[in-house]
Amino acid sequence: MDLVPALEEPLKKVLGPPTAKVMAEHLGLHTVGDLLHHYPRRYEERGQLTHLADLPMDEHVTVVAQVADARLHTFASARAPRGKGQRLEVTITDGSGRLQLVFFGNGVHKPHKDLLPGTRAMFSGKVSLFNRRLQLAHPAYELLRGDTDETVETWAGALIPIYPATAKLESWKIGKAIQTVLPSAREAVDPLPDSLREGRGLLSLPEALLKIHRPHTKADIDGARARLKWDEAFVLQVALARRRHADAQLPAVPRRPAPDGLLSAFDDRLPFTLTEGQQKVSQEIFDDLATEHPMHRLLQGEVGSGKTMVALRAMLAVVDAGGQAAMLAPTEVLAQQHHRSIVEMMGELAEGGMLGGVEHATKVVLLTGSMGAAGRRQALLDLVTGEAGIVIGTHALIEDKVQFHDLGLVVVDEQHRFGVEQRDALRGKGKQPPHLLVMTATPIPRTVAMTVFGDLETSVLDQLPAGRSPIASHVVPAADKPHFLARAWQRVREEVEGGHQAYVVCPRIGDEEDGPGKAKKKSPEDEAEKRPPLAVLDVADQLAKGPLQGLQVEVLHGRMPPDDKDAVMRRFAAGDTDVLVATTVIEVGVNVPNATAMVIMDADRFGVSQLHQLRGRVGRGSAPGLCLLVTEMPEAGPARQRLNAVAATLDGFELSRIDLEQRREGDVLGQAQSGARSSLRVLAVIEDEDVIAEARQEAAQVVASDPELAAYPGLRTALDALLDEEREQYLEKG
Repeated sequence: MDLVPALEEPLKKVLGPPTAKVMAEHLGLHTVGDLLHHYPRRYEERGQLTHLADLPMDEHVTVVAQVADARLHTFASARAPRGKGQRLEVTITDGSGRLQLVFFGNGVHKPHKDLLPGTRAMFSGKVSLFNRRLQLAHPAYELLRGDTDETVETWAGALIPIYPATAKLESWKIGKAIQTVLPSAREAVDPLPDSLREGRGLLSLPEALLKIHRPHTKADIDGARARLKWDEAFVLQVALARRRHADAQLPAVPRRPAPDGLLSAFDDRLPFTLTEGQQKVSQEIFDDLATEHPMHRLLQGEVGSGKTMVALRAMLAVVDAGGQAAMLAPTEVLAQQHHRSIVEMMGELAEGGMLGGVEHATKVVLLTGSMGAAGRRQALLDLVTGEAGIVIGTHALIEDKVQFHDLGLVVVDEQHRFGVEQRDALRGKGKQPPHLLVMTATPIPRTVAMTVFGDLETSVLDQLPAGRSPIASHVVPAADKPHFLARAWQRVREEVEGGHQAYVVCPRIGDEEDGPGKAKKKSPEDEAEKRPPLAVLDVADQLAKGPLQGLQVEVLHGRMPPDDKDAVMRRFAAGDTDVLVATTVIEVGVNVPNATAMVIMDADRFGVSQLHQLRGRVGRGSAPGLCLLVTEMPEAGPARQRLNAVAATLDGFELSRIDLEQRREGDVLGQAQSGARSSLRVLAVIEDEDVIAEARQEAAQVVASDPELAAYPGLRTALDALLDEEREQYLEKG
């Protein structure tokens, strides 16, 4: 890549090895270009100083303030018994509050000389509490002196960039390093096509880099950020558009269902009519399956909206057309559950080649990593001969040994658990690329769908099938109101006495060996944070001997042998077990319509979307569902606000927005495919919906007219950098 030599210069050549080492290890910055793209988190105005009143405890902060007074004290200590110990106490103020700085021992001389009353400086350190007052001990500082030719007004109004920093490298040191490399910004090759940039009135990339690091006005910052957001959105959308374009060039076998075949026979058996949404989405899928290019579709559906039914009809259409369909599930419990429910829904149509089978019937096989050798051999044989039209499995489906007779459709359940590479590995098992349907029950805001799943067309199921019951959700504050927890167990008993069943969900299993001296996370949010999360094995034991004594209580978790897990699920599904105490292994796909109540212990330890997923396991029949979120967190804290939000709405899309606003986008974007999605620095997926939507349109036009990007060398360079990073981070994650 000889286009940007100045920006590819390693930092150790420019800044020296020690600084470069800290930047690489603590901030992931290796080249001049990396450093130029390390943008300020915010800006301080010298005239309007930081709010000292709002400093967070235990965090590394940078403040701009004025020295109010400085006093040197002497004291006696073990090290200085003759009263020669020295302590310098400096009080700084910003108008909103005061903060004490302390320096000890030999470290007092320089600050005593520098920090005279009236001096302004930037101070950086960790906020701690001493004698009930906030203080910074031995902070690093940088004096702010106006240059002689600078007027007081320009000095006071100057914007000081505050960078994401670490204890090893303060913000102003990063700022100085950036000033060293800033001249190289003029050589940055612009990835945006001129017509796009000019048409939208955006700054050039060199100008944006200069203005974000050295702004004169707030308008400079706004202009630079607007431009850099476009870079991130556009380059990412071009990568996705090229993937869509390449996929559209692939040949695929059109799969049209036979007029009176398996699909018709299945539809005739259904004891209910499909919802309008299911019919509409099914039609979109059938239209895609009939084309000569592979379908790439994302099916988003609220918990319980009937996605499995839509996926099954798509699989039956492909079997009808002479192909095979594979469904990939993230866990064995879920693969077994899907297999059971699909065989039940199909009845005699799933008994192809067996005595009870009927005309058009096919075979539905299960393939998981822990199957016995004989069962596995038979399943592999049924796939390679084409005897099995439908296979449901875990990652075991991706292994080299698995061969298909004619793979026509791949259905991936819960996409966020699979990377693009795994999807591709399964797709590579068709003679020609198979059609692809990706399902997720995690509602994804439109912008995230465009960013993370941008290589897929999207269908949304947002109606619940008839007969689905509402779910009432309540927060149970166990620490503030212990009688609420007692009442929760009473409610579980009432549900069981009414002929129903219940789940109790815990964050961990309970047979883990905690490493010696594991650091416990300190948190102002009470003692609740300090104890380990509640465990399935302990809770099940306490309930069986205590509040749920006399009821049939069983446990389910991920480390149980697969046969045991399956047996537990069968007993629960059959109604033999009253209460199932489980980990999140029941989070997706588990379907027991008679289960009406769920108690989630330590609910604050789960994410918003995860709680919504878990809650979707109840209220799946005609009786109303109840979900109780148990927490020991104090009422005013953010954890309780999160739980209140979950209790207040059943709208998964609304909750996913809340979730995304509360977490870093990288978490949401990173888990979906791989690293590059989390390399967003200025683009905020929720706030910048317009930019992402427009960038997607522009990217599609550019790729349609020039798929190889021959006319856009700068864009190609930026794309190589993005995809390199993606590959690298994917490999690092193993």
